[in-house]
Amino acid sequence: MKYLVAGLGNIGPEYAHTRHNIGFDILDALAGASNISFKDRRYGFVGEMKYRARTYILLKPSTFMNLSGNAVRYWLRKEKVPLENLLVVVDDIALPFGTLRLRAGGGDAGHNGLNHIQTILGTTGYARLRFGIGNDYYPGQQVDYVLSGWTGEQEKALPGRIEMAGEIIKSFGAIGLERTMNEYNNK
Repeated sequence: MKYLVAGLGNIGPEYAHTRHNIGFDILDALAGASNISFKDRRYGFVGEMKYRARTYILLKPSTFMNLSGNAVRYWLRKEKVPLENLLVVVDDIALPFGTLRLRAGGGDAGHNGLNHIQTILGTTGYARLRFGIGNDYYPGQQVDYVLSGWTGEQEKALPGRIEMAGEIIKSFGAIGLERTMNEYNNK
């Protein structure tokens, strides 16, 4: 069985390790723990991970966040991954820092990357793992907030939350969406 896991972010050193790039950071950690590396391929950086007789195609789109749908559609087709085996990893300002929520589908909640994916795929019926980044910013400062780095306290907690996100990703393929949601959404 094949799964496509798309971690959303923006390419370039100015975006590295910002809140908006948590999708990239989670996939980097998962790849590092599995001793795999990413290759610069069409529409993104791609790695292949095996876990419990399943293949996970890890995708970090190089299309920039707001055009992520192009990369997701291309790799779904190229790898012949069914829509129900797609998992998009994304930041979420509506969740407190470090909260992890796996969902079967839903709206974009104002997230431009999710909006583009659902526009290109023509559906909201794909799984997403939302990583809470909080919303500690003044009105009109959302862009600066999501494109900035973590606080010192958040930096200390980040490795554990990223590791948990990796466990959720592996579980998504190993035991399925529903069981994984039941297992992890309250942790």
